[in-house]
Amino acid sequence: MKHIYTSIDIGTDAIKVVVCELYQNKLNLLAASCMPSKGIKKGLITDVEAARMSLRKAIQEVEAMLGIKIRQVLASVPSYYADFKLVSSTIAIEPTIDDEPAEIEGKDISILLKKASYQKRHPNDELVTTVPIDFKIDHRLVVKSPLGLPASVLEVRAVAVTTPKKNIYSVLSLIEGIGLQVKDISLNGIGDMYAFKNKEMDNKVGAIINIGSETTSISLYNKGIIVKNSVIGLGGKNIDNDLSYIYKLNGTVAKTVKENFALAHKRFASASDVYEVANHNQETIKIKQLEASEVVMARLEEILGQARKEIHALTNHEIDYILVTGGVSNMTNFDVLVKTILGKKAMLGNMKLIGVRNNRYSSSVGNIVYYISKLKLLGIRDTMVSEDDSLELSSGKNLVNVNNESMLGKVFGYFFNE
Repeated sequence: MKHIYTSIDIGTDAIKVVVCELYQNKLNLLAASCMPSKGIKKGLITDVEAARMSLRKAIQEVEAMLGIKIRQVLASVPSYYADFKLVSSTIAIEPTIDDEPAEIEGKDISILLKKASYQKRHPNDELVTTVPIDFKIDHRLVVKSPLGLPASVLEVRAVAVTTPKKNIYSVLSLIEGIGLQVKDISLNGIGDMYAFKNKEMDNKVGAIINIGSETTSISLYNKGIIVKNSVIGLGGKNIDNDLSYIYKLNGTVAKTVKENFALAHKRFASASDVYEVANHNQETIKIKQLEASEVVMARLEEILGQARKEIHALTNHEIDYILVTGGVSNMTNFDVLVKTILGKKAMLGNMKLIGVRNNRYSSSVGNIVYYISKLKLLGIRDTMVSEDDSLELSSGKNLVNVNNESMLGKVFGYFFNE
């Protein structure tokens, strides 16, 4: 049986859909789509029908690549007003018929986590996920994964993540409205961590800044577990608006200038390179790279500066690392600006999954890794495709011809941490 997972990230600027296969402890990319989105404002759904059409197009593009229907997905939900609460719980493990301690099973862990997550929360909030910190066996042995160990009593410390119900139900309604089943939900801040996580992070306090189209999310982590989150109302679209205002360009042209011509740091920009475009009056104008880069850099400095303030507001502890991700972070020389504004402990996220080596996919890929880690904790083997569809993928007879830019048909390994 193939173990295949589909993840959806519904953003203001684009909807990202990623399909991966877990094979011999490697995450292999099968297909990915990044479709312009409509009907979404600052990560929230404002026009259901427009958003539904955008999502349907993204799914159809991936289905055309694979030659099978997507039926089940993972989904990220908006992190506005997300709450992160430390919870704990204890259960007794039924002994064997010989009155010996029984081995812990996945169902025991599941019951324990559900019991912990049911602790008191606001009536308007809904549980997103429960992230275990550690488990204690018989009040003494502390482990990360208790599966298969003998025990009479099992305890857990965890972080219960909740958001307002409307954040969750709006996404579920949108996805289910095109005939898809949502297998699990998460936050992009959790996905970002699992996209970049390594063993060093398990013992450190850090932050990840994800610069989106209209918002920037700042997530705080303690030993690799998300504990706080904040959202500021600035993103890549503010850069587009700046360029549009100064050079009198429409939004699409301004975005093209940002992504294909301007640099994130003016130090490396050329004073002689120019980019010819038509403005609002259909007049051809010449934009100098140095001038455009100054505009871009000024706004990026503001975004990173505010993100830095948010990190200080989230914690008084010393930060060991800061990672920056999101589509804007792919800009040339962005790494230099990150070091300048955020200091030597800051760096760009580095997506390891070849084929989507673009930080706009960090949340969607990371949410697949997080889901797989949950399955492993419970000792569950799962897939999101039927046996027949799995055979269709193996045969490859339905795969369409694609150009070199497509991820289809490539098998690239991504080793995620045990």
